[in-house]
Amino acid sequence: MPAGRNRPADAAQALPAAPLSPRQRRVATEYLQRILTARVYDVARETALDPARNLSRRIGNTVLLKREDQQPVFSFKLRGAYNKMAQLTPEQRAAGVICASAGNHAQGVALAARRMGCRAVIVMPVTTPRLKVDAVQALGGEVVLHGDSYSDAYQHALALQQAQGLTFVHPFDDPDVIAGQGTVAMEILRQHQGPIDAVFVAIGGGGLISGVAAYVKAVRPEVRVIGVQTTDSDAMRQSIAKGRRVALPDVGLFSDGTAVKQVGVETFRVARALVDEIVTVDTDAVCAAIKDVFQDTRSILEPAGALGVAAIKAYVERERCKGRTFVSITCGANMNFDRLRFVAERAEFGEQREALFAVTIPEERGSFRRFCELIGPRAVTEFNYRISDERVAHVFVGLAIHKREEAERIARQFRRHGFATVDLTDDELAKEHVRHMVGGRSELARDERLFRFQFPERPGALMRFLQAMHPGWNISLFHYRNQGADYGRILVGIQVPAGDEAAFDGFLRTVAYPFSEETSNPVYGLFLR
Repeated sequence: MPAGRNRPADAAQALPAAPLSPRQRRVATEYLQRILTARVYDVARETALDPARNLSRRIGNTVLLKREDQQPVFSFKLRGAYNKMAQLTPEQRAAGVICASAGNHAQGVALAARRMGCRAVIVMPVTTPRLKVDAVQALGGEVVLHGDSYSDAYQHALALQQAQGLTFVHPFDDPDVIAGQGTVAMEILRQHQGPIDAVFVAIGGGGLISGVAAYVKAVRPEVRVIGVQTTDSDAMRQSIAKGRRVALPDVGLFSDGTAVKQVGVETFRVARALVDEIVTVDTDAVCAAIKDVFQDTRSILEPAGALGVAAIKAYVERERCKGRTFVSITCGANMNFDRLRFVAERAEFGEQREALFAVTIPEERGSFRRFCELIGPRAVTEFNYRISDERVAHVFVGLAIHKREEAERIARQFRRHGFATVDLTDDELAKEHVRHMVGGRSELARDERLFRFQFPERPGALMRFLQAMHPGWNISLFHYRNQGADYGRILVGIQVPAGDEAAFDGFLRTVAYPFSEETSNPVYGLFLR
């Protein structure tokens, strides 16, 4: 990375990009003519540069979204694929093409091949979302699934290329592909001719950021070009830091569109010369960014498409800057629907709006209620408990917060009132697994009856339920998770002594919430009773 172009983490003001050196000007100029003459608009469209008004207002800086998620294949990748294939000879097209891809490049190649009337063999990792596989097949591509990552698929594609005499269309490490992707930057600078402080670009193999950096630095070198990678797939960041291409042993698969173990030779050369900085973001931050874009556009990005937005938020927090203009390239929207549950859950952590705690309270009558009164008006996002000890109860609780530092203040408050507390907000085991595993059978749950209740999802509803209960009836099981719906659902186990059935049934008749008794449910008998 060029000397003097990185920013210290505690900087109060962001510096503009440094003047280009002769070497940097040479690298940028190499690609300028290629980008200006790239053939992409036979299949690609000029996408909008939309303001993210809600996000901009919240972070105090103007955020513009370059909507490559609106391309015909919902990704920028068809630009480079088509530009490369447009340069092939008639003989090469007749023989057919092959590529390796985690999904988006595959769709670009398949669409270009259909447009040109040639065969396309697409090698994809077995981890590729089904949505992308189906999309490639719908475009006429011959899909071969192989390996756990792009790099595995790439090696297999090279073997098939030799065996079948096909032309390889590289997803990033090819000057014609890089030039095609560079047309994204050409559109950005034409669409917004006012000040731009930085353009944030997701990095997988490096084709998009190489093309964007080359055009931006050739035309408006004062604009910073900032790359974005996930913390578990940062091959370009590590390569630039070490001055050589680094091969990662493993890559994270959440952002499958950027899960590349080793960047390209050419993309490394260009990015090392022209990229001002590389920022890394974690899964929770990406999930929060997907939510941010949805709230502004009602569109759902894939993880790779949201990397730039996640990085803008991190950059603004780091630099403490206001009034600047940032562009994020929303580079893809090929999201599997079944991933949305995970994204919605983890977005709260990425926004630093949910804190998790393990709280120990005395196993005695009324202690559960006292703890709930201590929570007060805070919104409860999750509450899991199962009786397991005669002396103490261990409760897993989630609370809505506004800033991360609130979590420790809440934990201190619980401890001051005699409830031992562990802050689990940054604990991956708690977030991914333990929250779903609290419970099980208990020999202490004598005289237990099990109920499902439904109540309006509004502050105070849970406390009203608890306050209506007789203090002699002990809660032995409790499960609640805020799902974002209008109505909350809780599962409650209540210990009702043999002589109290009539009084308890009278209590149920006074409860204003719909309920169903599940004491005879076979699932309860198999796993909880």
